[in-house]
Amino acid sequence: MQQYRSPRWLPGGNAQTIWPALFGQRHRGPRIAFRRERWTTPDADFIDADWLGEDTTAPLLVMFHGLEGSTRSHYAQAFADWARRHGWRFVMPHFRGCSGELNLAPRAYHSGDFEEIGWMLGQAKLRHAGPIAAVGVSLGGNALLRWAEEAGGTASATAKAVAAISSPIDLAAGGHAIGRGFNRLVYTRMFLRTMKPRALAKLAQHPGLFSREKLLAARDLYEFDNVFTAPLHGFRDTDDYWARGSAKPHLARIHIPALVLNALNDPFVPGSSLPRAHEVGERVTLWQPTHGGHVGFPGGRWPGHVMTLPEQVMGWLARHL
Repeated sequence: MQQYRSPRWLPGGNAQTIWPALFGQRHRGPRIAFRRERWTTPDADFIDADWLGEDTTAPLLVMFHGLEGSTRSHYAQAFADWARRHGWRFVMPHFRGCSGELNLAPRAYHSGDFEEIGWMLGQAKLRHAGPIAAVGVSLGGNALLRWAEEAGGTASATAKAVAAISSPIDLAAGGHAIGRGFNRLVYTRMFLRTMKPRALAKLAQHPGLFSREKLLAARDLYEFDNVFTAPLHGFRDTDDYWARGSAKPHLARIHIPALVLNALNDPFVPGSSLPRAHEVGERVTLWQPTHGGHVGFPGGRWPGHVMTLPEQVMGWLARHL
């Protein structure tokens, strides 16, 4: 993947982000049928986890989705298909509110939610006897790395290896990048189109939780996080959330094999914000190909597929089990 190059018919980071998500082939076999299981959280809320496979002794891939993602996301289906074809079990626990049903507690999810990641990994381990590897995509990848950092030497008791794909491990750099120019016009609007209604539903569920007027006035993720994400999850404001939630400053604390994959032409994650080899610990591997976009990495002839990504990432993870 370090040497990955996009097909000639799909040039540029935005095209390599948008086209694969909309049109790329996601699986080689029949449509993937997940089995849903509901986990009750310690604060009397719930997490919906989608499973594939029944063999509790096979390797298990635990996958964490990105902002507003789910098992309907192109990358989730591509990784689940890889697991199905290689005899692995698969589970994706949805972050709160992302499974299609509003969660109950006065909170949602965020990029630095390492305690929630740890709890979900623990629930997966309770239900599985074989070795576990974890992959996080975008927001989910940053949160997964934060868990590995905080867990330190105890992480290996739960997961043997982790991978973060297209993750904004410098949240401030990523947050400011998505709030400018084409990104603001396209990606910011796309995210706020679902995030605002979900936040307003949370306000109806818990009146007085935040200012409705300020939320409606938010025009980018910085403003949205200032009104909703930061205060609901114990941060002073967006700047505090982005600083404390970022995985980049703590990568040297990771004690298990960790892959950090970012394309240098990712529209959301500036290449200048990515770590260099001397900034990470010896267990961290950096893949920074020139092409790929944001969770794109398309392959094949037109209209292309998104299966190169799981083939490469899972090949790396499998070697560390």
